[in-house]
Amino acid sequence: MKSAIQQASRIIVKVGSSLVTNEGRGLDQNAIARWAAQIASLRALGKEVVLVSSGAIAEGMLRLHFGERPTDIHELQACAAVGQMGLAQIYETSFRAHGIGTAQVLLTHADLADRERYLNARSTLTTLLRLGVVPIINENDTVVTDEIKFGDNDTLGALVANLIEADALVILTDQRGLFSADPRKDPSATLIGEAQAGDERLEEMAGGAGSSIGRGGMLTKVLAAKRAARSGAHTVIAWGREDNVLVRLASGEAIGTQLTAPTARLTARRQWMVDHLHTAGEVVLDAGAVQKLTQEGKSLLPIGVTAVNGQFRRGEVITCVDEQGNPVARGLTNYTGSEVRLIMRRSSSEIEGILGYVEGPELIHRDNMVLL
Repeated sequence: MKSAIQQASRIIVKVGSSLVTNEGRGLDQNAIARWAAQIASLRALGKEVVLVSSGAIAEGMLRLHFGERPTDIHELQACAAVGQMGLAQIYETSFRAHGIGTAQVLLTHADLADRERYLNARSTLTTLLRLGVVPIINENDTVVTDEIKFGDNDTLGALVANLIEADALVILTDQRGLFSADPRKDPSATLIGEAQAGDERLEEMAGGAGSSIGRGGMLTKVLAAKRAARSGAHTVIAWGREDNVLVRLASGEAIGTQLTAPTARLTARRQWMVDHLHTAGEVVLDAGAVQKLTQEGKSLLPIGVTAVNGQFRRGEVITCVDEQGNPVARGLTNYTGSEVRLIMRRSSSEIEGILGYVEGPELIHRDNMVLL
């Protein structure tokens, strides 16, 4: 078995609290510096990397002198606010040593549930990657409540993988991977080298809650792999202190547990759009636009739209039909129905002058479209 990371061009790396904070003893500057060096090596190989890092609450607990994780929500939020300062600073310093800029991105599950905010987050992250910046993502624990009590950054890592269509998710943890049973209780437990993400037997093998520092456990990692697989991303669960783990995975070495996605990325994305039984609305295309989409694989531009039916929001799935009403394609719209009515039959260069802003020259980008 070869590591899926070798062929991956866009990778999400998630690092857990116990690793970042050296089991709660404070931010582990040496470990963070090693991960930054490894990510710099991955960047040199032409790979895009997004880092999802836990540790803000744990670092805040230390700075505010909490002996154990508080149960009061506002105290947790205060810990997150204080700890995030140190976390951002050390990542910035570590990556700057390799000439790489970083960006702090704080997300909540609500950001990814709302379609417009989802698209805004996606656009920001892909722009940062295009500019050569490594986004450092954490959950915005200073404002969320339920996410602090029940959330985990394993799930956030999977959501980000879906968000930017990553090829792989690497979850670095304090365990060497998924075992057939809890190795702390069963000495006969064996490491699962490779399995298919979503296999229900994996959930039975996975243990319960995580450490007193973090809130994840092996079960959350298995469920995250299942979620990431929905958009075709493979997941590797590995020990974060394994020597040069990211570089070795990128060279094809099999380390930890690899949970492979059963469906290829593009196939999964197309299936997701095809599965919409009812779309939010539709646009009617002229013959030239139909040809551009079906014969030339082009994006849909506003100039090719002759009519708009229904009301829809930015980011919703809409149907493209020809002038006879035959479905041609489905895709994620960059503009609302009312905006499309204003810019249809107009050149993309006119969008900003008409709307006062521009979300992109395309009404639907070809990467967000499936032909019917």
